[in-house]
Amino acid sequence: MLTGLSLTSYVQRMNISIAAEFMMPALSLSRIQMGQIFSSFVLGYALFQIPAGILGDRFGPRLVLTAAALSWGATTLLTGLIPGYVLKSSCWIFASLLLLRFLLGAGESATYPVAARAIANWTPPSERALSNSVVIAGLSLGSAVTPPIVSSLMVKAGWRGSFFATAALALAMGFLWLAFSADFPQQHPRVTKSELALLVSAQRLPQPGNDADSWLASITNPNLVFLSLSYFFVSYVVYMFLFWFYIYLVEVREFTILKGGIFASLPWISAAVLTPLGGSVCDFLAIRLGRIRASRLVAIVAFISSACFLVVGARTHGPYRAIVSLSLSVGCIESAEGAFWSTALEIAGECAGSGCGFLNMVGNLGGVVSTALVPVLIAHFGWVFSLASGAVGAVAGALLWTGIEAGPVETRGNLSAQPRGN
Repeated sequence: MLTGLSLTSYVQRMNISIAAEFMMPALSLSRIQMGQIFSSFVLGYALFQIPAGILGDRFGPRLVLTAAALSWGATTLLTGLIPGYVLKSSCWIFASLLLLRFLLGAGESATYPVAARAIANWTPPSERALSNSVVIAGLSLGSAVTPPIVSSLMVKAGWRGSFFATAALALAMGFLWLAFSADFPQQHPRVTKSELALLVSAQRLPQPGNDADSWLASITNPNLVFLSLSYFFVSYVVYMFLFWFYIYLVEVREFTILKGGIFASLPWISAAVLTPLGGSVCDFLAIRLGRIRASRLVAIVAFISSACFLVVGARTHGPYRAIVSLSLSVGCIESAEGAFWSTALEIAGECAGSGCGFLNMVGNLGGVVSTALVPVLIAHFGWVFSLASGAVGAVAGALLWTGIEAGPVETRGNLSAQPRGN
């Protein structure tokens, strides 16, 4: 269900990047204005990460993620309804889209910090990189299915119809999570005594009602700061593809609306395969090297590989070779997700929600920069230069991992203990 929420959240955030091809002429919006609308989502998403994480720590994943998913459905529905129908002047259309996307971002801020809180409640440390990477793979699956589905909906029902259909998915997922989830294994009616005993033997289960008052100390931990700064560059690259790759395929590589929708899904299919693989490798190495050392190795390899594929994809003349290379670039950088989130849980300890909220807040500021900066770089220097900026960011992200210290408290060879904050 967490993977389903992850997938649904990305359908809501990515639908506008496909619908933009029809929205811009219909609502008289420029590409720069659309970039600002994209950025308003990421700004709301980044600003509310820590508050959402604190709410998840205090009130539990069940309630917080239910409210979040219902808010996604409401704001997506209004995005298809208000601009051009209720509000018709150009100024108010632009302002309403800025506000609605900001509110959608605020609602979606709970997705990954609170999912990480749920993973901390339900899984032992030895499985957390894989668990987080499977949830993040929902991001990739959502990004993969959105371009072909939304482009098809636009052709058949218009861009407004695409928002109405995706809003229904968010509302349905919210009610499903409310009906079948629980904050802790000991609260779930379908968890048997033997299953609960297995979890207890593997970890000290967090107790319901833990207020996690030490969240401020958690988010000022130098290791978490370096980790989050590195994650900034993950988001820079990912959001560049999330919001601009479809337009790149249509305008630069000259694919049709429907073909562009199909090929725009390939980076996310690549990521859906490589993200769990990276998480599995990270868990495997963590038993031998320790969590942070293993995560550092996986992340640096992922960043450097992504940078190389970005440069090759940007400079090649063949459209299909470019798609393959750029798709592998996204897959490589996303393969580090398990390393980031499991390391954040290792550092944050009992403050899992707020610590992961800080990680995702700083990380998504990279998305704010990317969505606003890429159209400016395109206008002044072209697409090759804008894609190359992602490669430079990936190298910087790799270098930041060298500042994260494993320290004497890191467990090695035995990850069955509950991680504690440094």
